[in-house]
Amino acid sequence: MAVSQFNRFLTEATSPAADGHSSLRKDQLYGLYTSWCLLNQSSPEPGSIFWTAMRNLRIRPSTNGLRMTGPAAADYILASYPDLV
Repeated sequence: MAVSQFNRFLTEATSPAADGHSSLRKDQLYGLYTSWCLLNQSSPEPGSIFWTAMRNLRIRPSTNGLRMTGPAAADYILASYPDLV
C-alpha cells in the first residue's frame, strides 16, 4: 500500500508533543504542511482537502498533540519570522 502524502508529512515533519498537551494551532499545522511541500517540491493541497485528510487520520485541528520537527519546521519558522534571518 502506498504511503499518502499526508502520512509522509506527519511522519517527517511532526512528532508527539512531549507534554502531551501542547499542540500546533490550526494555522501552524497547515503552514508546516506547505513548508514541507515546498521542500519536497510538491504542490500543497487546498486547506479543505488537507483538513479532510487530517480528520481521516484522526488529527484534530486543535488539541492535536503535535509539535513540528525537521527541515520543514526550520523552513516554517524562518518564513514566519523573517527578522530572524
